[in-house]
Amino acid sequence: MTTRQAEPMSRSARQEADGGANRQGRPWQQPSGDGAMTQEERLAYGLGLFSIGLGLFELAAPGRFSRMIGVRPQYPGLIRVMGLREIASGIGILTHRAPSTGMWSRVLGDALDLGCLAAAFAAPHANRGRLTAATAAAAGAAMLDLLCAQQLTRGTETRNGVMPITATLVINRSPQDLYRYWRDFSNLPRFMAHLQSVETTGDGRSRWKARGPAGTTVEWEAEITEDRQDELIAWRSVEGSDIGHAGQIRFEPAPGNRGTFVTVEMRYRPPLGTLGAGLAAWFGKDPGQQVRMDLRRFKQVMETGEVITTQGQPAGRAQNTSWKYDGAACG
Repeated sequence: MTTRQAEPMSRSARQEADGGANRQGRPWQQPSGDGAMTQEERLAYGLGLFSIGLGLFELAAPGRFSRMIGVRPQYPGLIRVMGLREIASGIGILTHRAPSTGMWSRVLGDALDLGCLAAAFAAPHANRGRLTAATAAAAGAAMLDLLCAQQLTRGTETRNGVMPITATLVINRSPQDLYRYWRDFSNLPRFMAHLQSVETTGDGRSRWKARGPAGTTVEWEAEITEDRQDELIAWRSVEGSDIGHAGQIRFEPAPGNRGTFVTVEMRYRPPLGTLGAGLAAWFGKDPGQQVRMDLRRFKQVMETGEVITTQGQPAGRAQNTSWKYDGAACG
């Protein structure tokens, strides 16, 4: 399947994403491109420093650490081994350009810690109140580590609370046909799986309703910021929306009359930043993956008239599993 490098967002769309899309005093700054750390990396490095600090405490004062978590200080060797593991994980995070490996080692260590804490409840003279608090803290740290490791592995790059998303593929229809179909926003729920409805309200504005994580519903109002017939549609969410985002879709003829390059580029502000994005991905609502799948379904609708699925068949699935479309998009 032919793919290509996406062109940058138009100046007006980028300005909406980086400066004007949020009217509540929290500017959407564009990444500088100078190699600055993403929010996922900052979180990982913070957890790496915490891991080293905790490991040093376990090495230096295993008895005190044991009493703090509610067990008798009779296994100093085990506590020190746990401390060495924490230090190794922290060093692995801080010294590697891609800290995902170190983060996954923390996730594995969290599982071991939770297992040891569970076994400690059966020990005589255990302080169950302190053990419960320690287990809750370890479970919270494990969830944070897991979300961070997941986002790093996915290659998510959130800066200043904004996640960029880009997808490009070739559709075997003319730019005019594709533009016309997309510009009628009532068509979008046909191929955007998370969308429930889009209602045009006039003056370039529309109201969107979508399914969110864990059965929630998300609503927002969007306005068109640039509209070039058969070429480009740019938009942004307006003040008071549940989510903040801006983006554009571009239609460009492919060489040799071989269809149209369709590029979607978005800048999305997930609730709770990188943690919110991680939670969304955990519940199967990763924004980047959704955009890519929606674009593949758009291709199917425009080329075949319907979204291809195996739903309703004996081994059917609700989502497309065709190899023809699985590799169609690139981000």
